[in-house]
Amino acid sequence: MSEPARLADQLRRAFEGTAWHGDSLLKILADVNAEMAAAHPIKNAHSIWELVLHITAWDGAVLRRAEGKRDRVSSKQNFPAVTDTSAAAWRKAVEQLKITHDQLVKAVEAFPDFRLHEQVPGKTAKYHDFYYNFSGVVQHELYHAGQIALLKKAQRA
Repeated sequence: MSEPARLADQLRRAFEGTAWHGDSLLKILADVNAEMAAAHPIKNAHSIWELVLHITAWDGAVLRRAEGKRDRVSSKQNFPAVTDTSAAAWRKAVEQLKITHDQLVKAVEAFPDFRLHEQVPGKTAKYHDFYYNFSGVVQHELYHAGQIALLKKAQRA
């Protein structure tokens, strides 16, 4: 198996598959409704919905970088405001997360092995190569999945 295929597998497992760490992001989100997603049960913490939009933004950024584009996530894109808290808007947010993540997995899987240590366009730190970017987005999803799990627990307490 190539290294990009391994990285894509890790992305898949963090998002929807079985992994040794516990539940995937989609499993954690499975029983979250719009009301739960929009709630702020912990003072000064982002909502589940805001975290989903944040994950989508960063998956999209890494996808565009894999396509050779310079990409920066603005502060507005980083944690977009949730203005419509309807059930339809929540379903749309989760669906966009799934679509963006699926595109990212496919791009990582198809990424040429020999390019993994090339610097990401627009990044100046020598360590910020594609391998760093792809493994980092896995870590990013797992970190926020843990936050979402805690937000769910806080709402049920």
